[in-house]
Amino acid sequence: MRLILLCLAALLLLIQYPLWLGKGGWLVVWDLDQQVTAARKKNEELKARNAKLHSEVQDLNEGTEAVEERARYELGMVKENEIFVQVLKSNTTPVTAQTGVPNPVDTAR
Repeated sequence: MRLILLCLAALLLLIQYPLWLGKGGWLVVWDLDQQVTAARKKNEELKARNAKLHSEVQDLNEGTEAVEERARYELGMVKENEIFVQVLKSNTTPVTAQTGVPNPVDTAR
């Protein structure tokens, strides 16, 4: 009787092996599910980034406000009849506009 029970237990284990560890087993399916979840998350992030870039391109194509904003902040441009004011911290030395070198008269104070 024990021999029959041992044989049945061994057969049960042999049948369970492909289910859990085989080519299409539960562990492989679980791993693939994790990969699919990670890929979906990455796709959502990329879709959000693409939507942001699309709206930025649309703003640049349609109006002058976005171009003007970029020119002001990235290139430091000003409009005609505007005055550019730069506030320096108290411990920094002023720089001359033409040479980019500290002004010796201002640093002597």
